[in-house]
Amino acid sequence: MSTAEFAPDGDEHEPIVAPPHKVYPKKVLGEFRRIKWGIQLFTLTVYYLLPFVRWDRGPNEPSQAVLLDLQHRRFYFFFIEIWPQEVYYATGLLIIAALTLFLMNAVAGRIWCGYMCPQTVWTDLYIMTERWIEGDARDRIRKDAGPWTAQKIREKLTKHFLWLLIAWWTGGAWVLYFADAPTLVYKLATFAPGCGEAYMWIGIFTFTTYVFAGVMREGLCLHMCPWPRIQASLTDEYALNVTYRYDRGEPRQSVKQAAALRAKGLPAGDCVDCGQCVAVCPTGVDIRKGASLGCIQCGLCIDACDGVMEKVGRPPRLIGYDTEMNVKRRACGQPAIYKPIRARTVLYAALIAGIGGFMIFTLATRANLHLSVLHDRNPLTVKLSDGGVRNAYTIHVANMNPEPRRFVLEVAGAAGAQMEAVGAPRDAEGRIVLDVGADQTREARILLTIHGGPADRKPLPLEFSMREIETGRSVTARDAFLWP
Repeated sequence: MSTAEFAPDGDEHEPIVAPPHKVYPKKVLGEFRRIKWGIQLFTLTVYYLLPFVRWDRGPNEPSQAVLLDLQHRRFYFFFIEIWPQEVYYATGLLIIAALTLFLMNAVAGRIWCGYMCPQTVWTDLYIMTERWIEGDARDRIRKDAGPWTAQKIREKLTKHFLWLLIAWWTGGAWVLYFADAPTLVYKLATFAPGCGEAYMWIGIFTFTTYVFAGVMREGLCLHMCPWPRIQASLTDEYALNVTYRYDRGEPRQSVKQAAALRAKGLPAGDCVDCGQCVAVCPTGVDIRKGASLGCIQCGLCIDACDGVMEKVGRPPRLIGYDTEMNVKRRACGQPAIYKPIRARTVLYAALIAGIGGFMIFTLATRANLHLSVLHDRNPLTVKLSDGGVRNAYTIHVANMNPEPRRFVLEVAGAAGAQMEAVGAPRDAEGRIVLDVGADQTREARILLTIHGGPADRKPLPLEFSMREIETGRSVTARDAFLWP
């Protein structure tokens, strides 16, 4: 907690830049602490173990459930396979993620920061490890202020070794999403050749995890993360935030003083000024001073305050998820107002449902064959010595099936045109046949020549089609034949 400066006239002023200090969060038990533990356990389990989950996609297909295969330019997510030309699915997921973040902020402020942000999850894990080795906040403060002893050195070395071990496994788990996990683990463990890039990325993520979660901690949230600045412009008076209910808490005094005042019928606040809300805060924020950029809305101060209220015999939730508007209304004797369902939350939810539904529909109905045609740009046309005009095209055929397929290439819109395919044979019937391997893309160069043609020399619209020989299914792409 930053040290306040006091002017001679008694007015309190906060320095523009808080002096450097180290935060020692105290251990606390309660409802929100259990929620954080549950989310932490779930998210870390998914992150570390998901690369080892298997999914049978058939022969010659990767069996890893979640895999970003950069070598073959594929993204696999259980039964879903995304190709490079389907990058709009990734765009849709990013839009849904942003809208979900906006919705969470509109309902309950920075709950993403307090419970699910990777920085919060790993920092919490590092603090738990530190507390396990060096003790709770008071012990750590005393040891850091004391001289270096053999025990202190041993505890520090053990703590940093475990921190580096967590960071190393975090980086190692990340690279497992880009290759077959069991195979890559074996290669890394046996120092097999060709793993230099994997070692490099493990080193990078080990370093960043150790620095962000172990060294910077709350500094990253306070000084580097842009979300606290952005979310302030997206919130409104109905968004719930961790709030000190000063209508109940003020004026502050000891338990005995408060009891004496109440016995006389005088106003007395429930806050006993114990400072436990500050002691347990992972960013060192005093929630009693009002809204703060450093508050990540984790709710640990609620647990700490509830524990104190239980001991002094006062109602819980002196600190709770509430709004500044409701605090003022209660102070004026008016009922609190809660509106989780309002225009902006309905809009965000509708956009999420609409975009998600559209993506699910397109995934369910998408074709397993894709054809694209690219007209040569330089030159656009070639005039031949016999008076004919030639246009050249490059076609790309993507076979999204796990089996090889054979296709017949046809073009409509240019009667009498002569078509050649470089490197593609013709069958006994004179048709151009393209063989495309399983889960592969093939490229072919097409030369289209026309003798004569229309007098007005207007571009001829063309329709290229690839028809599968075995099933008769086809896919088309449009282009045009141009004249000199």
